[in-house]
Amino acid sequence: MTPPTSPRPTQLGPLLARRRLARGWSQQRAAAELCAAAGVPTLSRHEVSRWERQRRVPGGFWLGWLAVVLDVPLVALAEAAAATCRAGSTRATGPGRVPVAGTRPVGRTGPGRTGGTPHGGSARASATS
Repeated sequence: MTPPTSPRPTQLGPLLARRRLARGWSQQRAAAELCAAAGVPTLSRHEVSRWERQRRVPGGFWLGWLAVVLDVPLVALAEAAAATCRAGSTRATGPGRVPVAGTRPVGRTGPGRTGGTPHGGSARASATS
């Protein structure tokens, strides 16, 4: 008897689209909600579309805010992003790109993330005496 196989990992695009549609939101509304939550006015509906079509994978910064706005555990989004990256030739976008296992991006912070300085730069030792 063969053991049951584990289900294929969920890919990010369909997961994002399902959660957005469950809220009755358009891609424009999802982008607006993300901008409002993150305090970053530059995310467009087009980027949400690219994420849902898996043309791009959001980085850690946006994954954190997607988790908040769509009420999905961050770990589920990170696993789906990793499965999407393994499955195809998508590229990570934005600050805090999906990290390689065992590394942490430094820079802007979002929910569930730490690193960098309060202003998003990297901390450097001063060489002044």
